[in-house]
Amino acid sequence: MTTLSVVIPAWNEEEGIQAIIRRVLATRSALAEAGLRGLEIIVVDDGSADNTAALAAAIAATHPEVKLIRHAHNGGYGAALKTGFAAAQGEWIGFLDADGTYPPEYFPLLYREALRQNADIVIGSRMAGAESHMPWVRRLGNRLFAHLVSLVSAQRITDSASGMRLFKRALLERLYPLPDGLNLTPVMSTRALHEHLRMVEFPIPYHERIGRSKLSVIRDGMRFAQSIIWTALHYNPVRPLGLLGLAALVLAALIALGVVILRVQGVTALGPWGAFAVFAGLVLTVSGLSILSLGISFNYFVALFHRRPVRQGLFGRPLVAISLDRHFGWMGLMALLVSAALALSSLALGARGWPTARLWFYYLAAASLALVGIQLLVTWVQMEVLRALQARSERVQADMHAHNGRSRIEHPSPETPASPTPVEVSR
Repeated sequence: MTTLSVVIPAWNEEEGIQAIIRRVLATRSALAEAGLRGLEIIVVDDGSADNTAALAAAIAATHPEVKLIRHAHNGGYGAALKTGFAAAQGEWIGFLDADGTYPPEYFPLLYREALRQNADIVIGSRMAGAESHMPWVRRLGNRLFAHLVSLVSAQRITDSASGMRLFKRALLERLYPLPDGLNLTPVMSTRALHEHLRMVEFPIPYHERIGRSKLSVIRDGMRFAQSIIWTALHYNPVRPLGLLGLAALVLAALIALGVVILRVQGVTALGPWGAFAVFAGLVLTVSGLSILSLGISFNYFVALFHRRPVRQGLFGRPLVAISLDRHFGWMGLMALLVSAALALSSLALGARGWPTARLWFYYLAAASLALVGIQLLVTWVQMEVLRALQARSERVQADMHAHNGRSRIEHPSPETPASPTPVEVSR
C-alpha cells in the first residue's frame, strides 16, 4: 500500500489552519482512487504566538491521521518543513502552505502525473497556465527566479519557488541540505535538477492567502537569487561563472572591434568616453577570462570532492568547456609571443621617430595579450595538476575494483572444518 505524508508548516495561521487540514482530509477518497491508500497529515507549528497550535490540536484529537509537532521558537519556513519531512512515514511526501493559497485537492492529480511520467518530484506550477490570483510583483519575481534556475541548470522550469509539491521520501538524502528559510523551495528545485532527478510540473490554480503575507519581496527575493546561484555553484560552477565570463569577453571583443575600426579610420586620439571604453575593455578581458577559468577549475574541485567524473557543462553539453581548457597552454604561449613581437616592434618604431600618439594602441594591445597569455598559462598549469589528481582518483578506484573482481577469498565450510596444519615439536 503506497502512503502519502502531507506536511503543513504553520506560523500564526489561526485564520486558516483548520480549513486547510479539513481540505486535505477531504482528499482521502480521491487519493485512494489514485493509488495512495494511506494518508498522514503532519502540522508543524513553528513557534506561533496565536491559537494555531490549539486549533490544529483540536482536529488531531479526533483524527488519528493528523499529527501536530510544535517548535518552541520560530525557526523558519524551511525548518518547519524539514521537521515534518523527518517525521513523515509515507513513501511519498507532499507539502503546501497553511494559508489556503494552494489547492490540496490537486494532490491526487500530482500523484497521477508522477506515475504517468515516472517522476521523482512533481511541482504544482502556478505559472503554467492555470487560474492564478498572484499579485503581479510576485508573479514577475517568480518568473525571474524560474528563468535563473533554468539558466544555471540548462533545464527549463516555470515555477521554481512553488510551495506545493510531491516527491519520493527516499530522495531526501539527495535533496539535502536545504535552508531553513523561505528559500527552501528554489534550492530544492535547483538541487533536484543538478542531481538529475526527474522533476515535472503540473498546472495548479493559485488564490490569495488568508491573512497577511509573510513574504518580503525585496529581502526574500535577494535571498532566493543568491541561494539559487550558490546551489548551482556546488554542482556545475562552470555554467554560472562561465556564462558570466563569456559575457564579459564578448563585451570586451565589441569594444576592441570599435577601437580597431577607429584606428583604421585614422583616429589616434580618444575622448573621455573612448578612453573609458578602452579601460573597460581591458578590465573585461582579464576579468572575463579569470572568471571563466575559475569556473572550469572549480568543476574539478567539485568532481574530486564527490569522486565523480568532471562535468564541464557550459551550454548543457559537457564537451564545450572541457575541450577549451585543454588548449589553454598553447593559446597562452601564442598570446605571449604575439605580445612580445608587438611590443618590440612598437619600441623599434618609437626609436625611429614614430610619435606616441600612433604607438599607444599597439602597446595597449600588447599589454592585453600579455595579461591574457599569463592567465591562460596559469590556468593551464592548474588544470593539468587537477586533471592528474582526478586521473589518480579514478585509477585508484579502477584498481580496487579490478582487484576485488580477480580475487576470491575461500572460506572453509562449517560442516567440513579445515584440518589443522601439523606442527613438528622439538624435544
